[in-house]
Amino acid sequence: MNIASVIALIGGVALFLFGMQIMGDGLKKAAGNRLELVLWKLSGTPIKGVLLGTFVTAAVQSSSATSAMVVGFVNSSLMTVAQSIPIVMGANIGTSVTGWLLCLSLLGKSGGLLSLLSTSTISAVAAAVGIVWLMFSKNETKKNVGGILLGFAVLMYGMAAMSSAVAPLKESEAFRSLLTRFDNPLLGILVGILITSLLQSNSASVGILQALSVTGAVSYAAAFPMIMGMGIGASVPVLLSAVGASKNGKRTAIVYLLINVFGTLACTILFYGANAIFHFPFMSNDASIDMVGIAMMNTLYRIAAIIVLLPFIKYLERITNIFIKDSPAPDDGKVHNKSSYEIIHLEERFLENPVLALTQSREAVSLMANITEESLFQSFDLIGNYTEEAAEKIADAENAVDIYEDKLGTYLVHITGKELSHAQTLEVALYLHTVTDFERVSDHALNIMQAAQEIKQKNVKFSASAVEELRVLEDALRAIVRMTFEAFEKGDLRLAGKVEPLEDWIDVLCQTAKLNHVARLQTGVCTLQQGFVFNDLVGNFERVADHCSNIAVALVELHADSFDTHEYLNDMKSRQNSEYQQLYKEYSLKYAFLS
Repeated sequence: MNIASVIALIGGVALFLFGMQIMGDGLKKAAGNRLELVLWKLSGTPIKGVLLGTFVTAAVQSSSATSAMVVGFVNSSLMTVAQSIPIVMGANIGTSVTGWLLCLSLLGKSGGLLSLLSTSTISAVAAAVGIVWLMFSKNETKKNVGGILLGFAVLMYGMAAMSSAVAPLKESEAFRSLLTRFDNPLLGILVGILITSLLQSNSASVGILQALSVTGAVSYAAAFPMIMGMGIGASVPVLLSAVGASKNGKRTAIVYLLINVFGTLACTILFYGANAIFHFPFMSNDASIDMVGIAMMNTLYRIAAIIVLLPFIKYLERITNIFIKDSPAPDDGKVHNKSSYEIIHLEERFLENPVLALTQSREAVSLMANITEESLFQSFDLIGNYTEEAAEKIADAENAVDIYEDKLGTYLVHITGKELSHAQTLEVALYLHTVTDFERVSDHALNIMQAAQEIKQKNVKFSASAVEELRVLEDALRAIVRMTFEAFEKGDLRLAGKVEPLEDWIDVLCQTAKLNHVARLQTGVCTLQQGFVFNDLVGNFERVADHCSNIAVALVELHADSFDTHEYLNDMKSRQNSEYQQLYKEYSLKYAFLS
């Protein structure tokens, strides 16, 4: 094998790897980046997790990429370590699909009409169609499919180049002698680990082995341990992807390594133990293996390893806990503020996939809204019934919401720097508009709690009419907050449209309550000290309603692809005998002062 052949081999490997990347990217784009979302949402049971891991890996053409995605899910607390293990197992099976794809290069070698199905013919057609669709089609789906076809063509050309480069080795006794040494299981496994660690791709390593098989020098005895070692070597990029991850993220990466190590140990003991007893004919050095044989062996080995390990998922998780021990220190060093509330870690690995990044952002905004709603309603309960324990919980909630606002604001700005569809751009805008309003409502909950504390400390007593007015306002506030937050959670525009009439009526109630309190002060029914606290409460109530209006309007306007808030509000209020007028009347009857 001369220098030209070595260079051709390197070029073939480069084309092979590049083709895999292009094809995987095209498949992900054609799926609308929904593969990862499916992986996260549907991985409920171990069997389902294995199947999903297999499917997604077959699509993206990389078990390392799938496992790295899973590390991201676990790192951001969207998935547990136990849920991730079956998916990683499935990824090990899915990566064997590429080997079968490469077997297409055997088509057309029998001559005749089947020559039209040769590698060069199929690759040429795929490349021609792919480049036309990719460059000239305006249809996004066709462009993505064009990328897949082009990636497939490059992949097959790379395989053909590798096969041609190693073809002269058929006549090399030295090469045959070298490969026969790999029938030693330990040496074969070590070589497999080394090759895959360098290439960072199990599929590429198996592809090279398939290319070498055309020389006829690769035996079953040498191929099997190398295939097992390649699985272990594929753990390297997964382990690297966990650098900087949380403890659970690191555990998930270690799971990938453990699955391949234990799978190799189990299959080595079982297979070579059986071979020692039954002396399988195909394990002799004279029995050479071809491309189909390697693909078959690779798939069967991986399925067998997963079948053996599947019942031991909980033990695999326990072993990862031994390697990565829990500690009281923060997992990732990013959330330093102490809070009893759950703080979702916004995974930076997902920024390259807007669908995942936005889904994670929605989860975080929704949790932020839930904390805010709970905190506000607790602050209402403190008026006239103040306790230090409840007050501390509201302060804790406000701290958690502040953390969310800071993290979400930064994360959403990073998302805007990525390539987004029009719908995704609007979704980011909605979250950027609303997180500040959720945080301000939380601030007002804290203000109401502090007012309740003042009422307790100064022993402030309101008149019966003042208490009644606060009760009516609280009922109206609970209604508008529930309505607004539910509309946001569900994306319910009809429900969001009901917010503005109630907000306008709450404004009227607040103004009326302030005027009534001035009248009570003038008649001596209430004192000036009571007046300060009362006005403080009413002012916070009014501002909460305003922020609810902001959230509802943003929801409606952004779905309507418009940002003209004033025009929307003016149009809503100007329509006589409209739904607005009807709702306004209903609210005025339902939430009314007795006098």
